[in-house]
Amino acid sequence: MARPGRAWWSRLEVVRFLEAALVRAVPRDHLESDRVFRRRRVVVAVTACLGAVLLGVSFQLAPGDPRFYLTTGALALVWTLGSLVSGPLHLGWAHTRSGSRLVRPVVQSLALGLLAVAVFCAGAVVVARVPVLRDHVNDVLDHARFSLLPVVTVITVVNGVAEELFFRGALYAAIGRRYPVLVSTGLYALTTVASANPMLVFAAAVLGLLVGRQRRVTGGVLGPMVTHATWSLSMLFLLPVLLGALAGTSP
Repeated sequence: MARPGRAWWSRLEVVRFLEAALVRAVPRDHLESDRVFRRRRVVVAVTACLGAVLLGVSFQLAPGDPRFYLTTGALALVWTLGSLVSGPLHLGWAHTRSGSRLVRPVVQSLALGLLAVAVFCAGAVVVARVPVLRDHVNDVLDHARFSLLPVVTVITVVNGVAEELFFRGALYAAIGRRYPVLVSTGLYALTTVASANPMLVFAAAVLGLLVGRQRRVTGGVLGPMVTHATWSLSMLFLLPVLLGALAGTSP
């Protein structure tokens, strides 16, 4: 039976899920010495600059250009190496819906990623009917349309994981205790400005807030990595089909 005094909505499964995934932080102690913290900040700053340059170069290439594979692969390598060199990273833990124990945030993060997919697919209904927005999204998707799909699939997963290692791992830890979710999300979105694609910047801001909250709650990068990879793969395969179908019904 439900505990007396609790609001009826707090007993809904979806509310309990969101509370466990995005609200109730797990206990942890990830304190670092001042020396390690300063070193982390230097490594993160250099990595962020290199990554932004490579991201800009990648999206300046024409769709189908084989150099896209090299630049995006190099980008994933920069994010990963910078993260590992910066200092310790943690996988993190998550509350179950009942709150009775802690688990690795895998299934929970898959569900959160699929929820994000549903939200973005709903947004695609609007995007498909606004030509300027649709064109910006298609500029990103063209790199998949005119490239080898299996290779792009691997690149999508690897880069999503590498981004989370850096932005919700190394960079998040380098920010300190003052507004790490907002600051890491802002810097993540700012980095994607190098792509010169406003829709990519918008997606980074929305996704960044989601996985940033995950990072705050779980204390690690595993949850954000699973959520990001789930979202990225789903968008890769669903968005072109959805936009094409919706654009065909536009007035």
